[in-house]
Formats: sequence, structure tokens, C-alpha cells
Amino acid sequence: MDDYNRDREEEQQRPTDPLQEPGPVENNEVPPSEPPYRTRTTTTPPPPPEPTKRRGGFFPALFGAIIGGLLVWLLMFTVGGTGDNDNKTTGTVKNSGSSKQVSVDIDSDLTGVVEKSTDAVVGITNLQRGQDFWSQSDTPQAIGVGSGVLYKKENGKAYIVTNHHVVEDAEELEVTLDDGTKIAGKLIGSDVWTDLAVVEIDGKDITSTMEFGDSDALKRGETVIAIGNPLGLGFSGSVTVGVVSGKDRSIPIDINKDGTIDWQADVLQTDAAINPGNSGGALINMAGQLIGINSMKITEETVEGIGLAIPINLAFPVIEQLEQTGEVNRPTMGVSLLDLRSIPVQQQSILKLPEDVKNGVVVTEVFRNTPAQTAGVQKYDTIIEMDGEPIEDMVTLRKHLYNEKKVGDSMTMKVYREGKPVTIDMVLKDGNSF
Repeated sequence: MDDYNRDREEEQQRPTDPLQEPGPVENNEVPPSEPPYRTRTTTTPPPPPEPTKRRGGFFPALFGAIIGGLLVWLLMFTVGGTGDNDNKTTGTVKNSGSSKQVSVDIDSDLTGVVEKSTDAVVGITNLQRGQDFWSQSDTPQAIGVGSGVLYKKENGKAYIVTNHHVVEDAEELEVTLDDGTKIAGKLIGSDVWTDLAVVEIDGKDITSTMEFGDSDALKRGETVIAIGNPLGLGFSGSVTVGVVSGKDRSIPIDINKDGTIDWQADVLQTDAAINPGNSGGALINMAGQLIGINSMKITEETVEGIGLAIPINLAFPVIEQLEQTGEVNRPTMGVSLLDLRSIPVQQQSILKLPEDVKNGVVVTEVFRNTPAQTAGVQKYDTIIEMDGEPIEDMVTLRKHLYNEKKVGDSMTMKVYREGKPVTIDMVLKDGNSF
């Protein structure tokens, strides 16, 4: 096995972990998972056969030794080669009288891509003042360290994309470049739903940025490279290599950590090692293009080698809005909601729902001067459809609003009110406007 493949195999066998990591995750100090327990089976060898008496003598043995030595010498002469141990391996394959010269450059493409890309990956330190009663220092302390990617330099400023959970609640941000230079960072905007954030820094020391690729064009099995700072700046610029293991994965996310799933994150799956501190770092293709923002990993004792990244095609419109306005404008109805499944059966009687209605979202409050109030939505309305699509819970409702609709769009809902179906039309507004 060559050194490159051995390194990959050893990297994949290491115990692996997330901002919420799994994302969004807020604690970057998650211990790595233990490797799966493996049992060793043994078998009892059969008893040795009874020795048999052999007849022969000295000369047959001497003849065999001479023949064996001659064969070994011939083999060494044939395949011994020159003894060179270069990264470029050349060999000859013979088949039915024809030969084919094979030349494989093991690492020139990979190292070239890494060399081109590492300058655009930075470390981001989240600084906060002590929150406990006994802390006397007014100087912000490092709470956590993540990664980020320089994607733009313009008008003397440079812009970094990272994860929301890397910068969450930061009072100050410190950006560490690949050469160790430290620069103050300014948070431009952050979005908890996509776990993305944009940070601005002075651009005078920035020499390179990373080009966006096309995450939709990725294929399973395609080689990808993760670059970041696993476990902090002590391992800055770490490079791991893997493949695209899967696309269009949906991962349940508990954003406010109350034990209820709030969102389904759409992510890429890779076996390139992603650990705490890699959050916000780059997942790139073999052209050196950014195709994902490393975000989280799945950590279970029986799981190994599952890293997750936000596809750049999903991230790009969010990055644009954050850079331009500091926030993401999303359509909102103006209501408080509760999953029907979470309501005890005894209490569901107040809704007077037909027996075949098992899923949906119940309106628990309607806010004033909102699209919902204008459209006539009422408390205890049970939403079962939006624009003809079934609504099973709050996750599917948010998915429809945030992925299918825009501010100013019209929407038709089907609800049950007092046991009867009602159709409601409304025009959606920006949730940041009220």
C-alpha cells in the first residue's frame, strides 16, 4: 500500500465529531467518538498429522537447494528495478504479447490544489467576557475557535464565510490568517437556520480568495478535500481527503436545544475527516473550488467517517443577503405554532378534528398586524396543507415557507376549524418587518 493511500486509510480509521456541532452547534469541545467494539474469534487448529518416514538423502536435498537459489536470483534480477522510490510510479503490464506503459502521479494534483487553497482558509476565535460572578477580568476571553473561508476582496475589505455557531454571541472576533497574522474581525450578519455567517476584515494582508464551485454538479465518489483547524489553531491548515459519500442528505436540527426538532438541514456527506474546529472551513473539489462549508459530523460509537457540509449552491444566496443587508429576509405568517402530534390525545378533542387527521400544525397564537391576522387565521386552526402540499409538522411548514416562497408571494392554506375544512389565502411579509 503506498504512503498516500495508507494515510487516507489511517485518517478514516481515527475516531471522529459537531455548533450546535451537529449543526447548528454551540460547543466545539465534543469528545471524539470511540471506534466500534470489535470481537475477535478464534478457532482451535486441528491436531498435526502423524509424521511419516521419508526416504532420501543428502544429494536430492542439495540439488533442490541449488535449483531454488537459482530461481530466486532470476526473480530478483527481473523485478528488482533500480531501487528508486519516486512519487511517480512507472510499470509495465504484459498481456498476450502486448505491453502498456502506465504512469501514475500520486500526489502532484492533490498537493497543487492544497497549495493553491490553504491561504484562503482562516481561523476564527470567538471572544466573550466572563459570565460568572467571580470573573474580575474585563478582557474578552477565547470561548471557541472555528474556521472560515475568504471568498471576496473588494474596496480594501475582505469577506469570510463561516458557521453561525462559530461566531454566535461573540463580543469580539479575531481572525488568524494562514501565515499566523491576526486581524480583528467584524460580524456583518449571521443566520441560525442555515448556520451561516459573514465576517469582514481589513483586506490589506489578503493575497488570495477562494472561488465558488457548483455543488449540484458533484458526483458520489468524487474526491474532495477538507481544510480547517480541527481542535483549534494548534492544528491550523489541516488537510483531510475523502470523497462525496452522498448528496441531498437531510439532518434533523434542534436549533434552540429544547429537545424538539426545529429544522431539517440539507447537507453533503463526506468521509473526509471533519472535527470540532473544522466548522466553517472549506470543502473543495479537485479544481480548488469551494463546494461546501464544513458544518458538523455525526458522532456515535457505531458511526465512523460521516462528515457533513452545507452545499455552496444553497449557501450562496444566504451569503449574498448577509453581506448586503446583515440578515436574511424570509416570508412569515405571524403566528405561534405547535405540532399536532405533540398535543396529548385528551387535549386534541378541543380541536374537533376528523379521525383521519393525524398530522398537521396547530395555531396557538395570532400576532397583530401580520399576514395571518389580515387573512383571518384564528387560534386553534389546524394547518394541514400549503399550496396543495401536505403539512405534517413545523419542519415541513418551515421548509415550504423558506424554500418555496418569497417575501410578497401569495399562499393558500387548508386548515381545520371547529372540525370543518377552511381555505385561507394570504400574502406573506418579511419576518424582520414586524
